[in-house]
Amino acid sequence: MRFRQDTTVFARCDVKGSPIARGGRVDIRYNRGDPRLYRASVANLNAIPDAVPFDDPTVDAGATDTTSGSGKAAPRTTASKTAPKPTRLPSIPGKTEALAPVLAKGHESHPPKIAKDGGLVIAYADGACTGNPGPSGLGVLLLDGDHRHELSESLGHGTNNIAELTAILRVLEVVPRERRVEIRTDSQYAIGILSKGWKPKANTELVAEIKDELRGREARFVYVPGHAGVAGNERADALARASIDRGGGTGWVTR
Repeated sequence: MRFRQDTTVFARCDVKGSPIARGGRVDIRYNRGDPRLYRASVANLNAIPDAVPFDDPTVDAGATDTTSGSGKAAPRTTASKTAPKPTRLPSIPGKTEALAPVLAKGHESHPPKIAKDGGLVIAYADGACTGNPGPSGLGVLLLDGDHRHELSESLGHGTNNIAELTAILRVLEVVPRERRVEIRTDSQYAIGILSKGWKPKANTELVAEIKDELRGREARFVYVPGHAGVAGNERADALARASIDRGGGTGWVTR
């Protein structure tokens, strides 16, 4: 992965290639095969396009790690040698799945009711725009255990950044503050504005609304490359584009 935009590192990830964060930090190494582990803020890590996960049996999953940049090696412990099990996700169809069975309903459903207790909620959020600005829409794929919810919503005339940000807002509107949520997006703009301290030059009211929703909750953002075969992201993109193509959307649909 890319650390602070200019350094390539190896980060502990699940089988999907998503960083495994503990307390907002991820285990990293600067060189493959180096036994020293450090900890980097997940906000400072970005996926490298076409990078793929690999099994590394030399990594001790129970190591007590240091904060990245300290220059101190991570002391070893006798903790379990078994790496954490990745989150099991329901089947996530990609762009090849026909949208017709969903969009044919032709009415807006009510937002899903997500329980206040439970494990991690994973959301793929994407925006689309024909022309920029132009007709825009958003798509969301929300995974809550075995429950899967999808949103296809037309936003009318707007910009791609507005669509990307609004997709994230829709996630936060339905996920209770008590639940941990991981938002996966291909928008570096949205991640920078919402988690890296970038100063917005536009869409300030929308950004402020999202930050209000983020306040007091455990949420993190994960970058996923767009149009790279990531099934959840491809599905969210297809839902967003379908809302533009049809001049509307379905609202929330539980599948």
